Amino acid sequence: MKLKSILLIIFCIQAIVLDAQETYKITYERFSNGKKVEENNPIQIIANTKETVIGKQQSFSNSSNYPDEMFYYTKTNPSIISLITQFDPTNSIITNDSVAFNKSVFTISKETKRILGLRCKKATTNINSNTIDVWFVDNMELNASPTMVGMNLGFVLELTRNNNSTIRASKIEREKDLIPSQFIQKELHQNRVDLLTYKDIIWKSKFVDIPLLSHQQVNFSKDFSSNDSIYRFANGTVVVRKIKIPQIKEGSQVFLNVSQQSNGDAYDRTGSVFLIPRDSKITFMDGLQKGINELPVYTSANNKKYQGYFLTENYSPTIELMRFFTPFGINKFNHIQLKNQTWETEAKYRQEITEFQGLLSNQEVLIGFFIGNYDQGGHTITANISIHPSSSTTTLPIKKVLPIFNTANVMEMAGQEYPTLFENSNGFTVEFTLKEDYNNAKLRFTTTGHGGWENGDEFVPKENSIFLDGQKVFNIVPWRQDCGSYRAYNPASGNFDNGLSSSDYSRSNWCPGTITNPYFINLGDLKAGKHSIQVKIPQGKPEGNSFSYWNVSGVLLGE
Repeated sequence: MKLKSILLIIFCIQAIVLDAQETYKITYERFSNGKKVEENNPIQIIANTKETVIGKQQSFSNSSNYPDEMFYYTKTNPSIISLITQFDPTNSIITNDSVAFNKSVFTISKETKRILGLRCKKATTNINSNTIDVWFVDNMELNASPTMVGMNLGFVLELTRNNNSTIRASKIEREKDLIPSQFIQKELHQNRVDLLTYKDIIWKSKFVDIPLLSHQQVNFSKDFSSNDSIYRFANGTVVVRKIKIPQIKEGSQVFLNVSQQSNGDAYDRTGSVFLIPRDSKITFMDGLQKGINELPVYTSANNKKYQGYFLTENYSPTIELMRFFTPFGINKFNHIQLKNQTWETEAKYRQEITEFQGLLSNQEVLIGFFIGNYDQGGHTITANISIHPSSSTTTLPIKKVLPIFNTANVMEMAGQEYPTLFENSNGFTVEFTLKEDYNNAKLRFTTTGHGGWENGDEFVPKENSIFLDGQKVFNIVPWRQDCGSYRAYNPASGNFDNGLSSSDYSRSNWCPGTITNPYFINLGDLKAGKHSIQVKIPQGKPEGNSFSYWNVSGVLLGE
């Protein structure tokens, strides 16, 4: 018998089997750009002519990976699909979706092909600018698909997105004594949540959220208090949170999230979130608790004394996690009206800090928050850390971390000197000793210029240069020209005769209402032993009672 005849007989047998009023288990496989993607837990469907359950292979076994999401369809209510997520054997949530299931409009072509012996039709739709090709059978009274897409067409055997990502049926098995809904019977009888609540719960279950502050006031006042986990210093302008961070799985991504509102202060202010190292004889907490004079002093060529800026043998400076800038009076001053202008009510800042996971993981840490202001109402801050596990098989190495310098004078309201030390043309040099090699070393460098009014370094571009062991390794003019993009965050920003507001003006690497991203400067492999880092910035000269200064922080990272 010829091969073509044999194949035809097989196709006919498969079609006859699938026409029977029985339950089927369909297994799917994935392809990316034509290459099969190996999966330990592929998509599976249990379906008959009355109902369908979509899940993963382990969804239908006793070894589910949680959270486990499944979809349920029944012909008794064909316009609705149920979404079910099991978080563990006893906890689950369920909702109904009547929108996503029916919103797709398909164009059915005359093109056909066979998949697992079944003659399939082709339909095409567009979802969120993605072209989806669906290959389906519509004469079997089965409604099944590896996703919700195309289920109302019939039995979907293949689904391709943008011609490069494919899910295709690889196996169809007959199951005699199997009822699809038996796998979710308990969930079908529990109370449903609304769809948005369901999606929010599912999204938040994918990562770990660690609250740090909740509407914490940061203001200038002689009357401020602390408790067992939240300490306030520097007349209330510095808040320190003591908190235990759980174990962070290697390869995870870590984010710091901060939101801020004005509680009375109308001006743009420097904000900083920092980690206080506790591995040295003298710590920054000593300065906060006992006074600024407890910190090591650096005397510059201008004979000014700068407290707690630099790494010494007995002291580690603070590690800056995020530098942010408050807008002009967001929320508190939203009563100021401009035609066709709607003000934002909250400034939100989000920054990845994965490079510091080694300092955070399974540690009790002290995280400080600073907003420089002299207002009794000040500002309010809400903050959290979120930890997101990686789905990638490639993990990033845990970084070695050594804080070198931080001139952001977060104890400004407790007497810490402004960082005007760049009055010296040589800037500053920090000498330090590495106890071990730092491979693929990088300097995490954050810089912003401030002060001097219209002729000061805040509004005048200045070159920043960095030298490692006497050799220049980096130079840049840090400058932001996009500040006007954030006008809606700045209701109290002054308006000038030239048609600009003060928040529109370009600045030395910052804008009111934004964060300042660090530069990661490649330093190569650094051997154990003595090294030096020098920072040079041509700081502007004082004008009357105004002066320029630069907040710079540098943390050495390595493997």
